Amino acid sequence: MDTTLPGVAQASATPLTRAQRKAIVAATLGTIVEFTDWLIYATFAPLFSRHFFPAHNDRVSLLSAFAVFAVGFVMRPIGGALLGGFADRHGRKNGLALSVALMAGSSLVIAVCPGYGSIGMAAPLILVIARLIQGFAAGGEFGSASTFLIESSAPSRRGFAGSWQHFAVNAGVLVASLIGAVLTSLIEPAGMASWGWRIAFAVAGLMGFIALWVRLAVAETDAFRKTTAVHQRTRHPFMVIVRDHRRAALRVIGIAMAGNLCNYLWLVLFPTLAHLRTGLSLHDGFSASVISIIVSLVAIPLIGMLSDRIGRKPVLLVFAGGSALFAWPALHLLTNDFWGATTIVTIGMLLSSGFAATCASVMAEQFPVEVRATGVALPYAVSAALFGGTLPYIVTAMSNSGLLQYLWVYVVVVCAIGFVVYARMPETRGKILD
Repeated sequence: MDTTLPGVAQASATPLTRAQRKAIVAATLGTIVEFTDWLIYATFAPLFSRHFFPAHNDRVSLLSAFAVFAVGFVMRPIGGALLGGFADRHGRKNGLALSVALMAGSSLVIAVCPGYGSIGMAAPLILVIARLIQGFAAGGEFGSASTFLIESSAPSRRGFAGSWQHFAVNAGVLVASLIGAVLTSLIEPAGMASWGWRIAFAVAGLMGFIALWVRLAVAETDAFRKTTAVHQRTRHPFMVIVRDHRRAALRVIGIAMAGNLCNYLWLVLFPTLAHLRTGLSLHDGFSASVISIIVSLVAIPLIGMLSDRIGRKPVLLVFAGGSALFAWPALHLLTNDFWGATTIVTIGMLLSSGFAATCASVMAEQFPVEVRATGVALPYAVSAALFGGTLPYIVTAMSNSGLLQYLWVYVVVVCAIGFVVYARMPETRGKILD
């Protein structure tokens, strides 16, 4: 049975071993690459949408492309259940390798897929299938990687170790944004719209296979090896979650909802949002995102260390409350000004870093080892689908309807619900995991 570790604050200075540092590097690098592959779609949707969804209006094409972005999230809960179950049955290492291979292969397919003008309806069909596979892979990635990081760490350092999961997610967005900034600087707009976007998918896909090689070189976690020797896995972990851990799974959905919404708002969608709302160029939007993400990469491990000292709840409460209060002024004051936009997105990213630094540890701390990867992956994927995957479509639809100025209301409501969840959940800092 799980108990609480006494004296955690005093033990928080325990140094990581060489094996633990190696595990963090391997998991982080793989997640950076995998989320680059996942998010490069949203980054370049305004450019490639017309190739797959021709329409008389570019916004209609973009809306169709973002609808496919949302469809990819439909597969994330399925991937969370199946790939999470695979990691719980066959090892975190094998789960991580499978997810990154699926993601990278799909990116390469999108890179070389002909457009609607060449193969007709087969083009959007191939795009949808590739995106579904990417959603399936992303659904399993977060649970497997989070579990791998948490199980590879000492109890007093789990906040710090787990913070590298979202460090990697943010860094993946940074790489996608850098690819966007570099390509839009080197290639003229007509070339980017015609063929430049394909380079981004090709680079991301090739990086994925490098990450696969790195992940295959790490060892399995001790926690998984020990539980394999003790437990016979006769039931699928999904069934165990449904029967024995429903409350914890629902809590994870609540924990992740505000974080997913804010992360996709500031981390993924900001360049497109600023472009649609104010006319800010995509290049300036990408550049502002790069600055804000770099700031978050410094903040996330530090906040993770802080959560090992003061707990997960205080950090999450500051994130949710601060994000709710910031939503209206941020979206109301956003203008076609580079430094103003950079300031707004950087503040948003700093607030979101409270969630990013703690979510992997607090979610993994809800479940026993035999179902931990599934327990994190499935409900987190459900939350990501509901509150992250739909956001680009909601923003584009609101923009087309002239209602984008009311987006802040949606953000405030979700963050307020998240605040209540954080206030009511039990503190898990220092919990001894089996």
